[in-house]
Amino acid sequence: MKVLISGGGIGGLTAALTCAHFGHEVVVFETAAAFDEVGAGIQIPPNAMTVFRALGVDERIAHDTVQPRALETRMGRSGRRIFSVPLIDANGRDLGEQRWGAPYLHIHRADYIAALQDSLANHKNVELRLNAQVAKIETSDQAAAVTLADGTRHSGDLLIGADGLHSAVRRWMHGPDDPVFTGNVAWRAVVPVEQLGADAPDTTACVWMGAGRHAVTYRLRRGALANFVGVVETNDAGAEAWDSRGAKAAAMADFAGWHPVITTLIKSAPDAALFRWALYDRAPLPYWVKGRVALLGDACHPMLPFLAQGAAMAVEDAWVLAREISRNDNVNAALADYQAKRLPRASRVQAGSRANAKTFHKRTPLSQLATYGPMSLVGAASPSLIRQRLDWLYGEDVT
Repeated sequence: MKVLISGGGIGGLTAALTCAHFGHEVVVFETAAAFDEVGAGIQIPPNAMTVFRALGVDERIAHDTVQPRALETRMGRSGRRIFSVPLIDANGRDLGEQRWGAPYLHIHRADYIAALQDSLANHKNVELRLNAQVAKIETSDQAAAVTLADGTRHSGDLLIGADGLHSAVRRWMHGPDDPVFTGNVAWRAVVPVEQLGADAPDTTACVWMGAGRHAVTYRLRRGALANFVGVVETNDAGAEAWDSRGAKAAAMADFAGWHPVITTLIKSAPDAALFRWALYDRAPLPYWVKGRVALLGDACHPMLPFLAQGAAMAVEDAWVLAREISRNDNVNAALADYQAKRLPRASRVQAGSRANAKTFHKRTPLSQLATYGPMSLVGAASPSLIRQRLDWLYGEDVT
């Protein structure tokens, strides 16, 4: 089959890889004129790495990553550890891989995109077209076609909409949406570790929890960079754009009195590279497929970032979609099977992400004690029990 893909982000490039892996011809249309050094850290959990391992590109994906030695939670102000669940034991064994079948990694978005592009270079049946904005979509019983902003028209057997949060393909399928502000904004920054001194975050995936806010820290690019995400409850919405810059004074005010690991990260962030992203939610779509057109990733199930699974869900989607169109020559039936297999999983992860925000943001000392006290006891007595509670998420192997 000839597969058209709108969107050259992580979801679109992974969909190109999976479709090429199953022998299909692929054309990817990306609006941007070039892939820049943009974005921040992304977590690649085991459920995504199993897909890259099945594709034979896991070593390239892992090349510039950091493997955290533990999953941690701490109190935001004091830094007191609530629990630390080892991912690497004292003998260097990968406990995460032993349990979930693949490693848990951290990567810079630019490195992720570069690794996917490099992996696509091995497939002669993939064309990546930059500066290619989809302006019109047409379908028939036999084909799907797009007309680009420059007037050129391209036809294929199906179209995949992997064009993200503000998807043009979703608008074509469902009309304009009405996102609802969640009452949360996310601060993001990436800082060289050498600038942080003794306050550099450890090589863990760490959630720092506090009243009405939380932060996440981990390392990137083989340990040379520190990644910071800080989520704060507020009535001041702002733009739903991950590249919208914020004022450092506002970020410092949001995390005033917090642990030096957090405040030093904010102070050290370049003014031009401190971003403030308003988090909006969307009602679940009733369907992801219309004829020979299917949505994938954030285009159909945008995730709040509180489980760090947005990109991973797009990776899972990509494998399942490519597999289904390879099993069944009836494109409409294959895409319907894709939706049936993926919608329950994505909906569960969306719900889990929403729930985590409440867990991270307990406001009163009593509610914090009631929630974090038992977590601390379980973490100390039986770290394996916490790993077990993550089996449904990280242990899923769509391949």
